[in-house]
Amino acid sequence: MTTEEIKAFFDGDTYATKVTGITIEDVKPGYSKCRLIITSNHRNAAGLVMGGVPYTLADFAFAVATNSGNEVMTVTTTGQITYLNPCRGNELVAECVMLKDGRRNCFYRVDIRDEKGEMIATVNMSGAHLDKKPSPLLTLLG
Repeated sequence: MTTEEIKAFFDGDTYATKVTGITIEDVKPGYSKCRLIITSNHRNAAGLVMGGVPYTLADFAFAVATNSGNEVMTVTTTGQITYLNPCRGNELVAECVMLKDGRRNCFYRVDIRDEKGEMIATVNMSGAHLDKKPSPLLTLLG
């Protein structure tokens, strides 16, 4: 499956792509890189990026990495975020890498940086592979 086909599929994730504005920059099995341009809609009353924004970016990057190339659909079961620095910049980039992929579960780490490369947050994510419903990505392949 090409990156363009994966992007087209995940365009259906309306909250992440349309409401939040996340884009997919790169994707390989077990890896993704996603970007978000910060707007005033992402900021809280103090002018800082709302805490849910980096988490949403991480969750989407995890979904892209885990469901691009897998034979089954994977869903998030846990996500533990550690905020390292406030985001004062105008862009966030999430890189998601697989740590372990098992028969039923998978484990990934997502690092979120601003446009200057400063670490904003790190997220440990785990997911469950659902074997009862094939991934919609496979349906696209025919």
